[in-house]
Amino acid sequence: MTMSTIGELLNQFDMIASNPKAQLEKYIAGGKQAIGCFPYYVPEELVRAADMVPFGVWGAEGTINSAKKYFAPFYCTIAQMGLELALNGKLDKLSGVIMPSICDTLRPLTQNFRSAIPQLPFIFLAHPQNRRAPYGVEYTKSQYGSVKQKLEAIAGKAITDSALKDAIRVYNESRAARRKFVKLAGQHPESVSPIHRSAVLKSAYFMDKAEHTALLTELNSQLEALPKSDWKGSKILLSGILADSKNLLQILADHNMAVVADDVAQQSRAFRLDVPEADDPMTALALQFAGQDYDVLLYDPELNKRPEHVVNLTRENGAQGVVILMMQFCDPEEMEYPSLKQALDKADIPSVSIGFDQQMRDFGQARTQLQAFADVLSSKR
Repeated sequence: MTMSTIGELLNQFDMIASNPKAQLEKYIAGGKQAIGCFPYYVPEELVRAADMVPFGVWGAEGTINSAKKYFAPFYCTIAQMGLELALNGKLDKLSGVIMPSICDTLRPLTQNFRSAIPQLPFIFLAHPQNRRAPYGVEYTKSQYGSVKQKLEAIAGKAITDSALKDAIRVYNESRAARRKFVKLAGQHPESVSPIHRSAVLKSAYFMDKAEHTALLTELNSQLEALPKSDWKGSKILLSGILADSKNLLQILADHNMAVVADDVAQQSRAFRLDVPEADDPMTALALQFAGQDYDVLLYDPELNKRPEHVVNLTRENGAQGVVILMMQFCDPEEMEYPSLKQALDKADIPSVSIGFDQQMRDFGQARTQLQAFADVLSSKR
């Protein structure tokens, strides 16, 4: 079998990330059921263990029309776009959806979605804020148990411990491969552009994880074989919820800014923690959520540790600055921004905050901001 080139592999990932509809139809045509998984911290392993395909629903770029009847205009576009897709029939081929309620915007989305799309089996998921305490782990486990029962009803079959352990193994392998890719992409920015990096990570939401891992393992092996990079541009860390806008990522590429690491909810934050090995796989899933950290949506009883985490990530990966893609109308991110900016300033790490949402069409201001930021980084090289 002829081995694909790095460019060919990256293009495969890009085609999948750019056309999730075709990927969904492929699975449906193959006799698979698909379950929509809204952001975030959905235990996708349960879906796989039921022999169904977890399919990410993080919204899409476009114009919001129908969903405006259900939301005030100041709601974040992740919630509005998710409902817009459903109202426009884009989710009709799903066999159900799992929807967390981890923030004040996702919570009303769950109820609006249930009301607006009654024909689609709906699985509500509530995560505890006190997730680490034994009672928090038990609560998470009970919620996952409810999700499990509803998935079993949709699939028409029981989810066995054996199937769930196998799903956990597949997902841990996927997480490891994606973490490795993030490191390799940062080491070889001349081969992996910001757009291609995003496509590789985004495509995982639309692919069977074993298929994605197999393709990614081939890409990782080829990136490992490359000679040491002699990158002349700047290196940055991305932070935010979403970082998949091709228009914004192209601006980074135009100004020779390579993404060497990220703290993005849709990217590294989603796979930085494996599910621990345990005799009881349901407990293992609950313990994984209990171990999650450095997220503005997760309660921290001590203090806000994410700014320090972002500073450390920046330093560890040799980034010269941080680009924060600030989701419009995301109260938790906006409230945290002053402490994040203060920590970066104290560490002498340049940063820029770009206002962003999924309806964004005019990137002129973002281009001006990023061009100026590129000049700042160039002066520090």
